Amino acid sequence: MANRDDDSKFKRRSQQWFGKIDKDGFAHRSWMKNQGHPNDLFDGRPVIGICNTWSELNPCNAHFREIADFVKKGVWEAGGWPLEFPVMSTGEVLMRPTAMLYRNLVSMDVEESIRGNPIDGVVLLMGCDKTTPSLVMGASSCDIPTIGLSGGPMLKGRYKKELLGSGTGVWQMSEKVRAGTMRIEEFMDAEAGMHRSKGHCMTMGTASTMASMVESLGLSLPGNAAIPAVDAQRYRLAQLTGRRIVEMVHEDMRLSKILTRKAFENAIKTLAAIGGSTNAVVHLLAIAGRIGVNLKLDDFELGSAMPNIVDIQPSGKHLMEDFYYAGGLPIVLKTIGESLHKDAITANGKTIWENVQNAENFDESVIRTLDNPFMANAGITILRGNLAPNGAVIKPSAATAKLLQHRGKAVVFETIEELHERINDESLDIDENSVMVLKNCGPKGYPGMAEVGNMPLPPKVLRKGISDMVRVSDARMSGTAYGTVVLHASPEAAAGGPLAFVQTGDWVTLDTAGRKLSVEVSDADMARRKEGWTPPKPPLDRGYWKLYIDHVLGADTGADLDFLVGKSGTPVLRESH
Repeated sequence: MANRDDDSKFKRRSQQWFGKIDKDGFAHRSWMKNQGHPNDLFDGRPVIGICNTWSELNPCNAHFREIADFVKKGVWEAGGWPLEFPVMSTGEVLMRPTAMLYRNLVSMDVEESIRGNPIDGVVLLMGCDKTTPSLVMGASSCDIPTIGLSGGPMLKGRYKKELLGSGTGVWQMSEKVRAGTMRIEEFMDAEAGMHRSKGHCMTMGTASTMASMVESLGLSLPGNAAIPAVDAQRYRLAQLTGRRIVEMVHEDMRLSKILTRKAFENAIKTLAAIGGSTNAVVHLLAIAGRIGVNLKLDDFELGSAMPNIVDIQPSGKHLMEDFYYAGGLPIVLKTIGESLHKDAITANGKTIWENVQNAENFDESVIRTLDNPFMANAGITILRGNLAPNGAVIKPSAATAKLLQHRGKAVVFETIEELHERINDESLDIDENSVMVLKNCGPKGYPGMAEVGNMPLPPKVLRKGISDMVRVSDARMSGTAYGTVVLHASPEAAAGGPLAFVQTGDWVTLDTAGRKLSVEVSDADMARRKEGWTPPKPPLDRGYWKLYIDHVLGADTGADLDFLVGKSGTPVLRESH
């Protein structure tokens, strides 16, 4: 670590507040002293902001006060001054209409909190799905020394003799109830057994996926992704993270030195190797847009031939606790090392390869080898065609293999409400060969692009023992979900994309191998259907909702707000006194 005496070339942002010998400096120091801070804390040592998404309304992050305390210990030990600050916390479980609607708002909260305050470096405390990308997006816009720390997954869920994964188990049991093979009383009894400890989803859902993305991007210390929330190692990692951010400030190791094109390519390949959530696509695109890396939707094909080597729900059978005991993400990175940019720099100052080259696999039934993968060629696939000219995504590792090439008649639902009203109707003209099409669930349409793309199957199909059908929408789906589900169709229906004009009875073709998604409707017929079309009216037309709907970009570019793309740094703003 550099000595503080060597830091004169790095002019601390915090000293523009605390180092001034005038009335403004007096005011800044004096008000901070009302918390009992002594004089020597204003001596130029790094001020470390701890960005905390703690909230009792966000169960995944409800233990973050404890984690923050351990980060603070590390900061103090390394000679820094930790100052915790809150930002809006978005929990997918409770927040309506969807936490994704507020991802960009939280990123603005983070960006302005960092820029407007005397912060030299920042630790991002994140866990539940959208808190991770929103915090990284906001910090990327500022580009100061930054390190990420995830809250960790829950312990395994259990009900009777069954292993239950959060989210995944809900979908599975819900379909059993609808098929008549599970009693509603059993379904209700499973609630307490599914979520047994602090932490986020213990499947390879979006929370675990994004924690893995943070580690594979190099934004955290090694091992961050998989340590269970209640394991003492999580708190040791928090303390070490606190120590490291102080060193990063001394080294002026800004986010842009870590978030390079190489880092994003590493993350895309890691996403495929873990069988990660499709939600990572929109989040990585948005983060890249903020830091200034030219990442495109088609770049996710970099992982298309990568095998999925992790046997974990929703694609497999194990859970994150097992993944951790097997060795966690460092084993995955070591296993696919020849496909990675080994020289990519990470937050601890070492290359990604230096961090993982000596990692040891303790359970090859959980983390497989390349010559014995869980699933071959399992990376997220990008589809294009007249139904999604700007692109759509599918996750082959969560799909039924025989449905990846499919042609069927569309059964169209204009809204999510219509889907819920009609799906249980025994007279609905639908069978297992149909293609379910859901509209108006994209960024503008829902609004917020909710996780409703994994539409429930009709009971009369479920009773046949059928558990999957081809489904197409402009929505997202939970990373804990599964099925042959085409998502993020762009342009979305609410923006006048072709999806808006598909009708029941149209023939839809999914050709995953050929990267095609098409509807058998001529351009002329599609143009006629579009005549007189008006976009759906949003439920609210004020405040952040209006700002979001007016400015949100398509899923194919990350669904960020158009005026937030590109980093703007952290200029010291004018005084208010």
